[in-house]
Amino acid sequence: MVNISRGGGRRAGGLMDKRRAIMSGALGVFARDGYARASIDAISSAAAVSTRTIYNHFADKEELFRTVIRESSAQVAEAQFEIIERHLEVDGPAGLEEALVAFGLEWATPTPEYADHYALVRQINAEIEHIPKETVRTWQRTGPHRVMRDLAYRLGRLAERGLLDVDDPDRAALHLALLVSTTSPAYLATTLSPAEVEMMVRAGVRTFLHGHAPDQGRPMR
Repeated sequence: MVNISRGGGRRAGGLMDKRRAIMSGALGVFARDGYARASIDAISSAAAVSTRTIYNHFADKEELFRTVIRESSAQVAEAQFEIIERHLEVDGPAGLEEALVAFGLEWATPTPEYADHYALVRQINAEIEHIPKETVRTWQRTGPHRVMRDLAYRLGRLAERGLLDVDDPDRAALHLALLVSTTSPAYLATTLSPAEVEMMVRAGVRTFLHGHAPDQGRPMR
């Protein structure tokens, strides 16, 4: 489970511990039930605190949900930044395809630590019309948009060195993220084996490189 507690020491009366329990319990309940169906009673039970304690920390369910998704998204984004940095600092064209494959494999591999977060994201996507728009924007700004900007920056760097032909780094980042995704459509209900995941990621990377391979007549920068 994502550790969505804030840093720092204990405050008088153990308020930080209470807040940590509320946030952890709320993440699990929202991930399981979604925003609309989750109740403060269920969250208080999961957190082992009273509903009054929850309202001492948060004005209402909307504020609690917005805080949970903001803090959870921020932590997952940091993990994704590390994946991008680890694999996309490439020195030359010889290792580019394998670097992109390694990136795609780690990007597409579920991490048990963040299972509740990704379940929560699926809930958001399923009921996005029923979630306050500012809450959705908070999630997007804190998580997905930040990560895609970083991925676009890294691809732009590769283009500057002549390793890719990218005229729009933001669009290229979206292409790459979609091509290495191994999420099956819901109607297939398919769980992919590790070998199938690698096959899909490699196919996605080759497709990406087919569209973004540099002009071979252009000198490397």
